[in-house]
This record gives sequence, structure tokens and C-alpha cells, in this order.
Amino acid sequence: MEEMKYGVAWNDSYKLGAEKVDAQHKKLFELVSDLVDACLSGSEIEKVKETLDFLVNYTVQHFTEEEALQVLCGFPDYERHKTLHEDFKVTVGELVKEFNESGSSMELSNSMNKIVVRWLINHIRVEDKKIGRHIEKTGYKI
Repeated sequence: MEEMKYGVAWNDSYKLGAEKVDAQHKKLFELVSDLVDACLSGSEIEKVKETLDFLVNYTVQHFTEEEALQVLCGFPDYERHKTLHEDFKVTVGELVKEFNESGSSMELSNSMNKIVVRWLINHIRVEDKKIGRHIEKTGYKI
């Protein structure tokens, strides 16, 4: 397991077996941890904003690619999974709005930890693992 000062640490139990998706998930863990670290350490607002913006953009890119994989491999729960992604984007949008209105704060950092970190871990462990099992079951070649 990789150690992180704040946020969340990646470990191989999160792997789906889809190399590109796993690499993106690992990067998301790093970005979330960087964001929580920046908030807690009192980094300059611009650093926090830059990290938050990059996380948002990377998440959208990742969701797009993960959803394309689901379509290609015939994942039967694609529509529901896509809805989970859309709901998460709304949640993150609300956190961004809060940041833009109030700036970095301990409250925002706690929200990041509580909402984003928990969502990321649970989503990968439960929902994304279903994609991995489907790919394995169907023999789809990535």
C-alpha cells in the first residue's frame, strides 16, 4: 500500500484488471490526496484551485473513457453506472462552487475527505469491480 499524508492511499485490492482504468484510478487517488493535503496545509488559494480544477477535469475524462469501455465490452449495467458518474459530477460541482464562494477551509477539506474519498473508494470497490468481473466473465480483450 502506498502511504499518503492525507486523503487516501491506493492499494492493489482496488485493481479491476483493466490496465488503463487501474492507472486512472490510481491517479484519481493521488489527485484527491493532493487536494485534501492542499486544503489542510493552508496552501495558497491558487494552488488549491489548480488542484481542484485538475481533479474535476481528470475525473470527467476518466468517466468518459470508463463508460466507453463499458459500451465496448457490453456491460449490462452501463446506464445505472453512468448515472452514478453523473450524480458524482454534480456533487463535485457543488464542492467547487463552495470553494469558489468561500475559498479553502477546514470545512471544505473535511467535505472532500468525507464525500470524495469515500465515494471514490466505495465506487471502485463495489461498482467498478462489477465491470472487472464482467470483462473477466465475458473474456473481453482490453
